[in-house]
Amino acid sequence: MKFFQAYIKEMIDIGGNNLPKAISTKSGSKLGKLYKKRGLALDISVALKQIYSVLRAKPLINKLNDDTYEVIVRYSKKFCPIGGAHNHSRASIFQENICIPYTRGFLNELFPQFTFESEILNCIPLNNQRTCHYILKIKNKKNINHNI
Repeated sequence: MKFFQAYIKEMIDIGGNNLPKAISTKSGSKLGKLYKKRGLALDISVALKQIYSVLRAKPLINKLNDDTYEVIVRYSKKFCPIGGAHNHSRASIFQENICIPYTRGFLNELFPQFTFESEILNCIPLNNQRTCHYILKIKNKKNINHNI
């Protein structure tokens, strides 16, 4: 795990932020294609619960309104599979380059009619707790195109 985390940090140092973002987005998209092919994700809440359950986390997905979800992911230990243990200085690196692009790639593949934005409120490397917490905002692409 530490090798993976060091590898990501090194990729950012060498290739800039776009390299790990592109890889994360593509990996999320590939997983989304697999889910779509197998008919596993019928709605956004179910899809999110499935990807976090695989990481041995307990996800709680609350639909706040038609275009906003609150996502709380609780792990058994203060260790994020992606960002590792508490390290405040690395939290945003992993959020912006791995977590958000991966989730966005996954959801964009399954639900191409929407765009997705994430606002991270807490994560393990940032707050030294067992919980990752973010707000997921969804916009219908049809509504976006009409406003331009």
